[in-house]
Amino acid sequence: MEKIKVLCVDDSALMRKIMREILDQQPDMEVVGCAADPYIAREMIKQRHPDVLTLDIEMPRMDGLSFLEKIMRLRPMPVIMVSTLTTNGSQSTLRALELGAVDFVTKQTLNFKQGVSAYANLLSDKIRVAAKANIIKMRQPAKYPKLNLSLPQVTNDIIAIGALTGGTEAIRHLLQSLPQNMPAIVVAQHMPAGFTRSFAERLNCCCFLQVKEAEQGEKLLAGYVYIAPGNFHLALTKTGRYYQIVLHQQDMVNHHRPSVDNLFFSVAQIAGKRAIGMILTGMGNDGAMGLLAMRQAGAYTFAQNEKSCVVYGMPKVALQLNAVDEVGDINDLGRLLLDKLEQRYAG
Repeated sequence: MEKIKVLCVDDSALMRKIMREILDQQPDMEVVGCAADPYIAREMIKQRHPDVLTLDIEMPRMDGLSFLEKIMRLRPMPVIMVSTLTTNGSQSTLRALELGAVDFVTKQTLNFKQGVSAYANLLSDKIRVAAKANIIKMRQPAKYPKLNLSLPQVTNDIIAIGALTGGTEAIRHLLQSLPQNMPAIVVAQHMPAGFTRSFAERLNCCCFLQVKEAEQGEKLLAGYVYIAPGNFHLALTKTGRYYQIVLHQQDMVNHHRPSVDNLFFSVAQIAGKRAIGMILTGMGNDGAMGLLAMRQAGAYTFAQNEKSCVVYGMPKVALQLNAVDEVGDINDLGRLLLDKLEQRYAG
């Protein structure tokens, strides 16, 4: 079996030691080098040709973001960022994902007694996914014209979106293409607590829609996007004319909280045929059964195509379950969604 060759870049000698010890225990991985800064890493990449790079964000001489930008321009490869859970750390991590990093892990996992074991499992799983990832350069999102209708602030229509690995950029790309006069949109994207608020704030600055982290009990309004908070499942209830947010911390679903399945099952039950579901890039099967439930309840469903997915897992399973009405490239899903809404309102 050919091993996954990993290069670790971190200015902390302790982190380099921990990374090597963790990855040396994985039978399918080989650490081909550990570098204290990007200049050393650059030479190691030329000589040792790693399959996956783990990259610290905060380093002397050259920071991780600057190095990542150079890598993606000159030698695109799967990169996993190693981040802190601070506000600055989350913003830098989201910027790294925009630049082309596949995923990230946080150093804080190591702060607990059994943290090394949890970190080892998380890191090795993410490296395995990254090694198979499709490194994509998305084109600038197209700006589509407004829907030919005036939506009331309260509408029975709702759009539910779910994604995992590669999802932050897919979601950003999709939302940037949409006009402000849209039905309410709810999103489940697996991220740690603290990162989802930064994600929502970042999206809010670059979209026509109003984007925010979802709050317990708030009523959904047209023109708004609600991001499930990290470590919380997002579900819906309906009171009178309004859909309302329900956040809870019941058991993880498919090893995730928030879970896409949890969101989709809730939307299927509460909104039925007034909903539209979209399953985007991500490893595993989270969201596939929920999307099937949505379709069976009368919702229209989309899946991202293999070519534009960073990891073609969740959409693939959804297709195998016959949960998908229409498949589209991430560059086209915004237009396809608007076409469907136009048809719905014209009818």
